[in-house]
Amino acid sequence: MPKSSLFENTEVAFSLKSDSELERAYFLFKMIANEPLVKIGTAATKLALNLHLPVEGLIRSTVFDHFCGGVNEEDCLPVVDKLFAKQVYSVLDYSVEGKELEMSFDVATDKVLRLTEFAENKKAMHFSVFKPTGFGRMEVWRKITENEGLSNVERIEWEKIKERYDKVCKKVSETGISLLIDAEESWMQGAADDLALEMMKKYNKERVVVFSTLQCYRWDRLSYLKDIHKLAKKDGFKLGFKIVRGAYLEKENQRAEDNRYITPICASKEETDTNFNTIMAYIINNLEDISLFVGTHNEESTFLAMELMEKKNVAKKEDRIWFGQLYGMSDHISFNLAKEGYNVAKYLPFGPVKDVMPYLIRRAEENTSVAGQTTRELSLLKKEKKRRNI
Repeated sequence: MPKSSLFENTEVAFSLKSDSELERAYFLFKMIANEPLVKIGTAATKLALNLHLPVEGLIRSTVFDHFCGGVNEEDCLPVVDKLFAKQVYSVLDYSVEGKELEMSFDVATDKVLRLTEFAENKKAMHFSVFKPTGFGRMEVWRKITENEGLSNVERIEWEKIKERYDKVCKKVSETGISLLIDAEESWMQGAADDLALEMMKKYNKERVVVFSTLQCYRWDRLSYLKDIHKLAKKDGFKLGFKIVRGAYLEKENQRAEDNRYITPICASKEETDTNFNTIMAYIINNLEDISLFVGTHNEESTFLAMELMEKKNVAKKEDRIWFGQLYGMSDHISFNLAKEGYNVAKYLPFGPVKDVMPYLIRRAEENTSVAGQTTRELSLLKKEKKRRNI
């Protein structure tokens, strides 16, 4: 199939959706396209949950089931199996956010360890994943990134964060899978980058066990990548990177303005796109040293990756290149890529409904702010509804 028409195949894109699921998806994206409605809806949902009103069933049957795999890993298995029937892998992502207690970080670490064991024995799962702030308080990450002194208690916390990282990376290294470490706000990311690099030095000797994340809306990421590529070659270890555009744009720019420093974010969407594509090309040109997970809902970047692979005679099933999208979004990319034979994985968030709400709200807000994304989803869903005569 010509690349230009590849992502237009809605029959393949929505092959796992029943007519009622297709209707629900169309309804959800119509709602998400309405920015005032999203603001009112998210505020009302937060209030209802805080007041313990009986709304979890409604959330579960609508937005939760569209964007999440379930409330626990076992609950996700039917979705994992359905995706794998179409050659799409799953990345189970325990999407509970905003915890502050040491006990919560230990629970999250144990959860990632269990998910790693879960993935090791499941052919449909090639990666484990976690967020840095799932393993330690944001304030500790921030202080280290911004070179502020730690209190005695915070030094103990930091040692525990490092222990949690090492424990998980060691476990993943003993399996055949790999680990994706997500990226977060720039004011904590320096410490997270340094710790991920430590783990890559230690565990990426024979194969790429650990993947860090590059947020390409940050204008400094290409130079950062080139610097640590030199280091990796000198010290004899491999790099792994998931590349994304980034999800904290408004928050990043606002903090830079409030604190009077130069924003770390590219000046425009076009600059971000160029940065993403340049970083992606750099990695594909250096596959002997760097493995790549292309986390994108952007069709042009996906086409470019396919073209670069073809130009360099890189096989579609090359294990050093993966494509990834979020569950509930960009099925036209995921399923058509998988049908063509590429390595594709869906991020499959899960967790108790109330605890996953911050993730769901961010997804709704992200889709609202990226107008082209929602418009594209709606046009494809409408096309498939017409094809099915519903």
